[in-house]
Amino acid sequence: MDNTNDVREFLMSRRSRITPAQAGLMAYGGTRRVTGLKREEVAMLTGVSTEYYARLERGNLRGVSDSVLDSLARALQLDEAERAHLFDLAKAATPSPASGGRRPRAEVRPSIERVLAGMTGTPAYVRNARTNIVAANDLCFALYTGILSPETLPMNLARFMFLDPRSKEFFVDWDTLADDFAAAMRTESGSNPRDRALNNLIGDLAAGSTDFSTRWARHNVRFHRSARKTMRNPLVGEIELTGDALELPGEGLTLIAYTAEPGSHAQEQLAFLASWSTSNKNPAVQAPFSPPSA
Repeated sequence: MDNTNDVREFLMSRRSRITPAQAGLMAYGGTRRVTGLKREEVAMLTGVSTEYYARLERGNLRGVSDSVLDSLARALQLDEAERAHLFDLAKAATPSPASGGRRPRAEVRPSIERVLAGMTGTPAYVRNARTNIVAANDLCFALYTGILSPETLPMNLARFMFLDPRSKEFFVDWDTLADDFAAAMRTESGSNPRDRALNNLIGDLAAGSTDFSTRWARHNVRFHRSARKTMRNPLVGEIELTGDALELPGEGLTLIAYTAEPGSHAQEQLAFLASWSTSNKNPAVQAPFSPPSA
């Protein structure tokens, strides 16, 4: 698989953001023609020749040793997700026997369904690597009222985020979440570059959303582990929750669980949604939320 462009643009973007002072280099007089570090400066910091680094930045990571990749990651001051992405790019550049790769599951085991059902006070859903929500509990359906329901499963989160105008109304901090979402997708793409369905999804998003294509071109990467989200729910209004990602080993699935701070207004809102979801399964029926009086 040819990932030359991805390698070149990733390395150039990381090099351009670091100043000589940040890299611990002496500042030379005169005007610099490049933002960030020069190629020869990265080469010096990495411990390779300028010619060798130029080869890397042209997009050729084939056969590069782990020790050189480690040195390059330090020189470019890559964080954990960026370092992992660099190694994924190098792995993809090295020819390997064709394999089916990891296929994201489209269903969940009954025992995981029972775990979801047992999380009565916590909105939770399960998604695969292609951002398809494949299962959710009743409280999650209530949180995503009008968007997610048993009938809409599986629902693709990336398509909702970038192609459905309702997402900008639902997610209060849409721009920040969109940045994180595109970066997480870039991370997944680096880990599974031969996933045809994922690549088709990325192509559809890039063609249909300027918001996505702009973010994709930045080559930012991040691990999706925990994030604060404020959502605008038709039943309780704006609700601020913490979403945590819990990997399900061997399943190719991730469980996302939302929690509120103990004693917070958000906890009261969740309690209302839980009560509503158990007494009224029809999302069209909307009862107003009235917080307890002081």
